[in-house]
Amino acid sequence: MASLACPRCLRRSLQDLETTATAIRPQRAAFSTSPSLSANPPKKKAVVAKPSTRQGSALRLTKNTRATNTRPPAVGERKELRKKVVLSNTNALEVLGLNDLSKENLSSDALHALEAKVMGFGDTSVDRLRALKAFKPTQGWNLFRRPASLVRKETTHLLGDIEWVEAGQGSRTVRKVLYGERGSGKSVLQLQALAMASLKGWFVIHIPEAMDLTIAHTSYQPVTTPGGPTRYAQAHFACKLLRNIRDANNHLLSNLRISGEHDIPGQLKPGASLLGLVDVGVKEPARAWPVWQILWEELTLPSAQSKGGPRPPIMFTMDGIDHIMRLSAYLNAEAQPIHAHDLLLPRHFIELLSGRETLPNGGMVLGAVSESNRAASHTLDHALARNEAIQNELTPPAWDPWVKYDKNVQDAMEGVGVQRLQGLSKEEARGIMEYYARSGLIRKAVTSGLISEAWTLAGGGIIGEIEKGTVKARV
Repeated sequence: MASLACPRCLRRSLQDLETTATAIRPQRAAFSTSPSLSANPPKKKAVVAKPSTRQGSALRLTKNTRATNTRPPAVGERKELRKKVVLSNTNALEVLGLNDLSKENLSSDALHALEAKVMGFGDTSVDRLRALKAFKPTQGWNLFRRPASLVRKETTHLLGDIEWVEAGQGSRTVRKVLYGERGSGKSVLQLQALAMASLKGWFVIHIPEAMDLTIAHTSYQPVTTPGGPTRYAQAHFACKLLRNIRDANNHLLSNLRISGEHDIPGQLKPGASLLGLVDVGVKEPARAWPVWQILWEELTLPSAQSKGGPRPPIMFTMDGIDHIMRLSAYLNAEAQPIHAHDLLLPRHFIELLSGRETLPNGGMVLGAVSESNRAASHTLDHALARNEAIQNELTPPAWDPWVKYDKNVQDAMEGVGVQRLQGLSKEEARGIMEYYARSGLIRKAVTSGLISEAWTLAGGGIIGEIEKGTVKARV
């Protein structure tokens, strides 16, 4: 049987299949140099093992770096700036007619007539008081044109004590402690006593902060006394004290001569001035304490026996005596606290205050209790209350048996006069507020109503509170 598909038809069908397959196949180049347009495949993240303990989140701040174009403060610069005393303010009004405390008005009758008025300090008095460090940075001197203070009845009483000493011709000594509320004017009253004594020609010595003697911030060394317990000298503080004494009493030291025989440290000729003696202790702290002993022996030499000139009365004051009526921060060889009365400089003041050591040429020993940084001394508090009651002829308070008793303090305060400072009277408050107004610090009329309001808000006329409420409140 013949086939229906002839070879010719079969060849045509095969040709159609090849043509169709060629048309469907995609056209590709044999070789290409064009870059791939597809993105790189993402990398797999590394697997980090979880911490075994849970970590808390913390706030991390960048460090504050000190600017390199400024110098760091020098040693002691910040302390000096903190304790700097500014005594003049050129922006304050000059009070016209302000009289100075001088020799002419330095009598009880003249000063009594000036009570409740403000008196200025002359340039000489300011220089001596500044040398003694009697001005304090917290007393508001920088608010006024020049230093001045209110004459109050306590000022007149102190001048009466000075005149009583001078009338005794060297046989009288006043021993007194000032205490009262904070801001009642104890330190300023001491400053007035130093100014009046300096104008009278007295030799003035002042320790502005008794705390500096007891907080273990200055050097000390044991000194063996003959037949007695070990005491401790503070050479660097004695050197600083001698420097203040030299600057404040230069006019007296240069005229007084050494009259006794002493083992004087350094090369001093016989009959040299006391100024040269003090200079030895100022230049070398290691010799400060022996120089202090020789100076005190010369100053307390009776004028009748002195070959180097008559010795003047002495005004010795200390602020913050509550700090020397307790244990100090110093330690002895057994690491036990040293009582402040075993430190030679505080002990010297205590010997004078208690009367165990006398002033042959007369003088005054005046201490003040600080209330700004009061040191706890229960025995001193009891002694002040007891002495005040005895002075006023009242029954002294009984001692609390549950409070620890300090026999050193009790013996030191035996027979010492005390004076409690309270607030100003209305008349004294008027005087000080009128001075504020004349200095440009009170911008309204000083009326009786304003004075009564300020006096009441100040706790009954506490002068420090009056200044805060009327002057510093707006500054």
